[in-house]
Amino acid sequence: MATPVIMPKQGQTVESCIITKWHKKKGERVEAGDLLFSYETDKASFDEEAKVSGILLDIFFEEGEEVPVLTNVAVIGEENEDASLYNPKKVSDNTAAVPENAEISNEVKKEEDVSQETRKPKESLQSSERIKISPRAKNLAEKLNVDYRFATPTGPEGRIIERDILELFNSGYVFTSAAKAEAKEVGNLKDVEPSGIGGRITTSDVEKAKESFKIQKSDIELSAQIIKDETEYEEAPLSNIRKTIAKAMYLSLTTTAQLTLHTSFDASNILEFRKRVKENREKLGLEDITINDIILFAVSRVLPKHKALNAHFLDDKMRYFKNVHLGFAVDTERGLMVPTIFNSNKKSLNQISKEAKELAELCRKGTINPDLLKGATFTVTNLGSFEIEGFTPVLNPPQTGILGVNTIVMRAKAQNGQISYYPAMGLSLTFDHRALDGADAARFLQDLKKWLENFELLLAC
Repeated sequence: MATPVIMPKQGQTVESCIITKWHKKKGERVEAGDLLFSYETDKASFDEEAKVSGILLDIFFEEGEEVPVLTNVAVIGEENEDASLYNPKKVSDNTAAVPENAEISNEVKKEEDVSQETRKPKESLQSSERIKISPRAKNLAEKLNVDYRFATPTGPEGRIIERDILELFNSGYVFTSAAKAEAKEVGNLKDVEPSGIGGRITTSDVEKAKESFKIQKSDIELSAQIIKDETEYEEAPLSNIRKTIAKAMYLSLTTTAQLTLHTSFDASNILEFRKRVKENREKLGLEDITINDIILFAVSRVLPKHKALNAHFLDDKMRYFKNVHLGFAVDTERGLMVPTIFNSNKKSLNQISKEAKELAELCRKGTINPDLLKGATFTVTNLGSFEIEGFTPVLNPPQTGILGVNTIVMRAKAQNGQISYYPAMGLSLTFDHRALDGADAARFLQDLKKWLENFELLLAC
């Protein structure tokens, strides 16, 4: 009996995955446990093994195609078995072949055309009476001030979902409130160059779209060809993780009120503590505790006393967390990842050190579960190993704060009439000014600095 192979669902928030490589070919025999194909989400890579033995009768999606989760991607069975019954693309074709009436036939034909388009924003508006959009996508469109009628639906049955709104937002179809109302009368905005703040389309831009442009398409193509011939460059498509990072950073900087405070502390105490741990770790059975582990531990203990920074800002309300779910930035070959140490305030320094290393390794291998890359209430990012003395971390909304850790530099101070030098480590706190004031953020840094300079006392608490 033929058995379909489905695209697995990795994590609660993953809606689709991209097939990166087929390890078996159509017509090949496979055994249960054989590696069938590799795929990736926007954060991690996975391999899928065959669950049954038989002939790989058909492959429905090629390498590079994006596939909704829980969709049939192939079918395994015995020779001469009919695999077409499991083909998700054929099912759509059959549905369109026997319409109940002309109106339904036209509607199905329209949805088929949409499904075969490349995923780029529409150049003309959809009829608002025929648009299918999920409530979450509609809410996101209102928040980002984009006209969802320009979105290309990729959800089930031609429905617009959240990722379609983000794709539209990233493409540049973002309006001011006044322009959004006027845009309903315009059927084509593809050539508009937004002149508003943050790349938004204004009312004057909409007016220009109502006029015919003087430059012909042929002239544009000719100019582009001349430029291409005369310019030497290399182009490479963005990876999924880079696209995700780009969207997240842009959304962060355009939808929050970010401010960064800088300070430093005397790192003598934690450097001496780490030296003693390193000398005795084997006999005590300790992890190789790093300076970053010490920072993570200290942050997990200080945050509960500053609840506005251990929180999510949700537009019209604040969500304060009882425990600290600490995200920390990990540099990988595929791009930046931020895994989460859940309930870090309840874990020892040794536990935090061990878990941080395990999560970082999963990130670098690209096999981390997507559920471990969300849910953080605060984030720590460390550029000290790159000899960075100060930077401005970017928030991960809806979090209200992110701490940047800098390198250690020697600084002078006057003590008992003498000039002495000490190792100073810089801290850079970016916070959402909508959620808390500068004094609140400064008090957090003050407490963190105090406990890092007296770290052994913090361990005793």
